[in-house]
Amino acid sequence: MLDKIIEKSRIKSPWIYHVNAGSCNGCDIELIALLGPRFDVERFGVKLTGTPKHADIVFVTGPVTAQTKDRMLRVISQVPDPKVIVSLGSCPMSCNVFKGSYSVVGPLDKWVPVDVSIGGCPPKPEAMIDGLIKALDILKEKRGVK
Repeated sequence: MLDKIIEKSRIKSPWIYHVNAGSCNGCDIELIALLGPRFDVERFGVKLTGTPKHADIVFVTGPVTAQTKDRMLRVISQVPDPKVIVSLGSCPMSCNVFKGSYSVVGPLDKWVPVDVSIGGCPPKPEAMIDGLIKALDILKEKRGVK
């Protein structure tokens, strides 16, 4: 009984964690702007957490570089299941202008299963909010909550 109440309350307040896998910081700045008063994604109950162990949704920005790949995989493995992985920006989707660079080891979906992809360089805030709503729906589905 108590577990059901906890699960239902966790759906209403998902926590997100941000991983930079080698980005130029354009998408990172836009993600943080969503939490501010102008776009206020906290109205959906979303909070940014400082540790992956408390996260429900992981936002990954930037192309996966050789230097960040192992760290990124370690961080994502620390997020408890069920988790949703969101690819934010063009870089984690296709490596964008960094494709073919000696330090880029591929797009994000080569290393982890991506649930939601949000394109753009950087993505528009409206697209990011739409992607976040899709991630929330996927999280509900994975948890089996209606």
